[in-house]
Amino acid sequence: MARMKRNSEAGLAAGRIRRLLLAWFDGAKRDLPWRGAADPYRVWVSEVMLQQTQVATVIPYYRRFMGRFPSLESLARAKEDEVLRLWAGLGYYSRARHLLAAARVIHRHGAFPDTFEELLKLPGLGRYTAGAIASIAFGRRVPCVDGNVMRVIARLLAVEGDPRKGAARKVIEEAAAALAAPRRPGDFNQAMMELGALVCSRDAPLCAACPLRRVCAAHAKGIEGDIPARRPSRIEGRVVVIGVCRERGRALISRRPKGGRFAGLWEFPGGGVEKGETLEEALVREFREEVGLEIEAGEKLAVIKHAYTRFRVVLHAFEVRRLSGKARPLAVEKTLWARLSDLDKYAFPAANQRLIALLK
Repeated sequence: MARMKRNSEAGLAAGRIRRLLLAWFDGAKRDLPWRGAADPYRVWVSEVMLQQTQVATVIPYYRRFMGRFPSLESLARAKEDEVLRLWAGLGYYSRARHLLAAARVIHRHGAFPDTFEELLKLPGLGRYTAGAIASIAFGRRVPCVDGNVMRVIARLLAVEGDPRKGAARKVIEEAAAALAAPRRPGDFNQAMMELGALVCSRDAPLCAACPLRRVCAAHAKGIEGDIPARRPSRIEGRVVVIGVCRERGRALISRRPKGGRFAGLWEFPGGGVEKGETLEEALVREFREEVGLEIEAGEKLAVIKHAYTRFRVVLHAFEVRRLSGKARPLAVEKTLWARLSDLDKYAFPAANQRLIALLK
């Protein structure tokens, strides 16, 4: 720990790092739709969308979202269903719910909080998002530490160990605070994130193109590829069955209950396959348990493979026929017979969206 502290004190030529990085950022920064205006609402929406999501994925979602909710007031007055529909496919749906809840709080109080401490009080805002808004929108001298910034600082100081915990995390957080720029703090934080995204990448850092290579301890030691320490990847795999029950031009859909994965989103009824079950047996059981229908599984419509951040799904979709019963919400929040032409009006998880596209 003592050695790490000495490294953070001796290894951070803060003024030089700021000058080099801001000069690089001015020439290399990407032209992104949320940049160029110190509007806290736009900064906030973009930063929330960018959590755990790549920039290329976020851009069309951001444009659609801002087209529908161009101001905080318009978002505060929105219904959750519509917010989730615009978010559908972006994942991590609690982000959308927190965004809506916080917009209502801000609208009720009449002004956007302009300090790091006040921003932290809003629903769903952690230290990273609060730091981004405070520095970019309000010019506050506070750090903004995401995964990219952690990686950049870990390499600058040759910090060994997992940067997300313990002594390594403390050193990185102290270094980030020391580096926070007194002038252009928002640009500096964006420059750190941009450097991590474009140059100081996880698997293949482009050290020859890095403006900080001469002050990088990991590069000097030739260990940049080993820092930060890799965490073992644990990916959960899951087989899921769903059924498309169509009657008179309508399809049965159900809304997932609150509190679980994909809470509040719509989907075709179905679920996981238990040990010893066939796909068809699992589908019959899920329809009975979720929506109270006895069904018969018919033609297989599609097999859809979809990867989320921490788990992968293989989704088997069947055409199903109702044998008896009336659809009612047993293990779901709500059931609905929706017109096939209206399915785009509901928020579905990404794998279900792919099935809807195939049905069309």
